[in-house]
Amino acid sequence: MPINMITADSAGTWTLGDLTVNRIGFGAMRLTGNGSAPSDRDRAVGVLRRAVELGVNHIDTAAFYFSPLRSANELINTALSPYADELVITTKVGPGRDPSGEWLPLARPDQLRGQVEENLRQLGRDHLDVVNLRQHGLDSVAEHFGALAELRDAGLIRHLGLSNIRPHHLAQAQAVAPVVCVQNPYGVDTRRVHDEFVRTCGEQGVAFVPFFAIAGDGREAGGVATNEAVHAIARAHGVTPAQVRIAWTLSRGPHLLAIPGTGNPDHLVENLAAGALRLSPEELASLDQRRPAQAAPCHESTTL
Repeated sequence: MPINMITADSAGTWTLGDLTVNRIGFGAMRLTGNGSAPSDRDRAVGVLRRAVELGVNHIDTAAFYFSPLRSANELINTALSPYADELVITTKVGPGRDPSGEWLPLARPDQLRGQVEENLRQLGRDHLDVVNLRQHGLDSVAEHFGALAELRDAGLIRHLGLSNIRPHHLAQAQAVAPVVCVQNPYGVDTRRVHDEFVRTCGEQGVAFVPFFAIAGDGREAGGVATNEAVHAIARAHGVTPAQVRIAWTLSRGPHLLAIPGTGNPDHLVENLAAGALRLSPEELASLDQRRPAQAAPCHESTTL
């Protein structure tokens, strides 16, 4: 596809509450380096601005996305403030890191307001469009989600979502307040035990936003997970394996939202171009047939 025809709306749109977003968005985590050398600051700012120019109107971030030299929220603020009305910024709370980058225990319900206010400060916003409660180790998310619902009622948050959850957490949260999205690890060969949960979210009108869909179980190491079937399809279409993985993500249902992240402007364009890639039923079947079996029903990730 010619570069002047590539835009983020090629895969269609979905609504997060009353907010309409293009199904291919942008994940900001990799802009900070996340264990590797961070992108040049000016290039990172340029990638964010270019993403919005190309129609990206859904950006995923968090206050705990930072490295010694970079803060994702601060980069977003620098690059995109004052924000366009149609831009939806999704952030998440629950985890926290100390100034040295070490992970802290999951925030208590009474600590969530401070985390929300820190995101507001860093982003330069008076409210947050969507806040995901990212849980780890909770049997019930009701108390934490209730604390966020109070902040929504106070006008600090517009919509609420969940991250890194087990299926039963969705009903617990919905009993407290509406849930507009679920953000869990999921991909061609990652957490396929969640297939049924992904369908359940769609039936309930809840967006499913996979993370590590490109990196797979490599997670924070970055790059593209190796898969023979993915590479064969990429060769057949003359595209990259990452583009095939994004196209597969979008094929799982109209409620699937992709948030590939990159600090590379060329990769940004490739990611967005994947929205126009359509995989045949035979290709989709080959990806399902060659995926490895998943033994465990769920495995929580401590980061993202």
